[in-house]
Amino acid sequence: MSLPLRRDIRSGLKVQIVEKQNQRSGAVTEGVVARILTSSPAHPHGIKVMLEDGRVGRVQAIVMTDV
Repeated sequence: MSLPLRRDIRSGLKVQIVEKQNQRSGAVTEGVVARILTSSPAHPHGIKVMLEDGRVGRVQAIVMTDV
């Protein structure tokens, strides 16, 4: 599975991230993007974002929601 690119991530989007302290275990955290912190279009470990609750991590997946 490929990681989402920066162009696919927007503020307000629900995503799954891996925080730095969870990189070894791969434990994911779900939240809503507040800010995109990575300036490059792609990153091998995922685009770094800050969630609305202040947690920071790299995006592993975009959560699809039924509308």
